[in-house]
Amino acid sequence: MNDKIAKPDGGSYGTIDGVEITEEVIARLVKNAEDGFPGAKFRTPGRPARTEEPTRAVTVRLSESELEAVMARAEREHRTRSDAIREAIAEWAHARA
Repeated sequence: MNDKIAKPDGGSYGTIDGVEITEEVIARLVKNAEDGFPGAKFRTPGRPARTEEPTRAVTVRLSESELEAVMARAEREHRTRSDAIREAIAEWAHARA
């Protein structure tokens, strides 16, 4: 055993959330991890997808007055700033020339 690893005191490494940590508990946790945490459900990291298409974050600079106008309208319409900006871009992109 490495000298830097704590040695158990009376067979226990202590407790975590009221569970006594013994060699048996550690062995069970290691086996569970090696088995891929059977039965566990993991969520995909990051924000939930809003579309089936891949998305990209785009940075846009706005003046304070432009941002205030966007925020004011988004608040009036009970929308997020991002949703309001996406709607504005959709209207502009699909407008007839």
